[in-house]
Amino acid sequence: MKNLLITLVLMISGLTTVSAQLPDPGFVVDENTAIVITDPQNDFLSPNGVAWGVVGESVTANNTVDNLEALFKVADKKNIAVFVSPHYYYPHDHTWKIEGALEALMHKINMFDRKDALSLEGFEDSGADWLDRYKKYIKKDNVIVTSPHKVYGPESNDLALQLRKHGYSKVVLAGMSANLCTESHMRDLIESGFDVAIVKDATAGAILPEMNAYEAAVVNFHMIASHVFTTKEIVKEIKDFKN
Repeated sequence: MKNLLITLVLMISGLTTVSAQLPDPGFVVDENTAIVITDPQNDFLSPNGVAWGVVGESVTANNTVDNLEALFKVADKKNIAVFVSPHYYYPHDHTWKIEGALEALMHKINMFDRKDALSLEGFEDSGADWLDRYKKYIKKDNVIVTSPHKVYGPESNDLALQLRKHGYSKVVLAGMSANLCTESHMRDLIESGFDVAIVKDATAGAILPEMNAYEAAVVNFHMIASHVFTTKEIVKEIKDFKN
């Protein structure tokens, strides 16, 4: 019995040590690497956006707006491909019969709304539009805008297809919001065989009573991604990459 107890104590101690010191597989920027940015849109990142009341504190604390621009900027300078995965809702999306809690909220507050899938009427400077400071980068030839994702992950858009068709197997992932679209993109891309690193301060999340979505996401980033970078770290990696 004593030996059994000793064995159990050692097993528990070992598990505690392993959980406290997760391995870091690492991530090296190379010619197979692209940047993916989710939802760089006004409703998340502008003080005038409909979600700013819950995400603004986290966006400000992480310096998310500037950090995302730093990714766009270094990608432009080094000609690294950027894939933007946007979030749009059209009138027909508002007639869904099945919705989760945040889907229902987003539809209620008209988040990411566009009048029509084939028209840009009313799009400019709307909540669905890009943050103004990113527009000059998104117009560049190194940036590809995918079809919109509809809930959180890229299962409903062509991101994975576009990455594969352009020959990319490694992804540096950033954007909004941390525990929803960003984390869902991370999970699906990894399940689809991509090597994914996260830029933890180029994202942010909602802060609600007894809920900090950003902190929840960071735990999962460390458990699931190949590596978790700061913006400063990944910008240096990309600058040092000789392409």
